[in-house]
Amino acid sequence: MFMMKLVEECSGTGELLQNGQAVRPIAYQVRRFQGMTEGSGMPIPGLFRIEGSVEYRADSDSADWIGISMGLKLDDGRVLGITIVDATGNILSEGHGPSKCLCC
Repeated sequence: MFMMKLVEECSGTGELLQNGQAVRPIAYQVRRFQGMTEGSGMPIPGLFRIEGSVEYRADSDSADWIGISMGLKLDDGRVLGITIVDATGNILSEGHGPSKCLCC
């Protein structure tokens, strides 16, 4: 068995990336959860969940951004793979599984 543990919360202004190219600056709030073994509490590589939101502007941002893999460059330089899941700017990314790691 495993559990998901909140390991990081951050917010700031970064860059939204599409195919590695900067689309525009974007405000974000991100929570990162890591899968941990229940017995030892050790992290399970590849088992994570990123959720939060970005400042998506439905009136001017492309509706094509919803539901596709994009990058979110945080203000500290890290890049997270995300998907904008709706027109309110909610984001999600999950590791592990058939569409991610191909190990199961």
